[in-house]
Amino acid sequence: MENIPPRHTKVDKVINSVVGNIVLENPVGYARNESNLYCVSPMGKVIWFAELPEPGVLFTRVKFDDLGEKLVTYSTRGHACEVELRTGKLLSKILMQ
Repeated sequence: MENIPPRHTKVDKVINSVVGNIVLENPVGYARNESNLYCVSPMGKVIWFAELPEPGVLFTRVKFDDLGEKLVTYSTRGHACEVELRTGKLLSKILMQ
């Protein structure tokens, strides 16, 4: 794992991508007004924060889709989401019941 300092909690996962390092911080104790999934440039600057599926809902898991073109994520409330790799914009969300 890359040595990326966490913003609020601890880094659970780092994924290297063409855009930068995708960072997932642990949602427990993380600030609820900011996404815990974000992209960091090689210089250490945050490029984007992933759009949240709902206010106050954070991400628990992240991986590339099968083509490596977008991120597949899951939330603390049970959303399955797709996130655009270059911008962090939410492409789709489904609330799993």
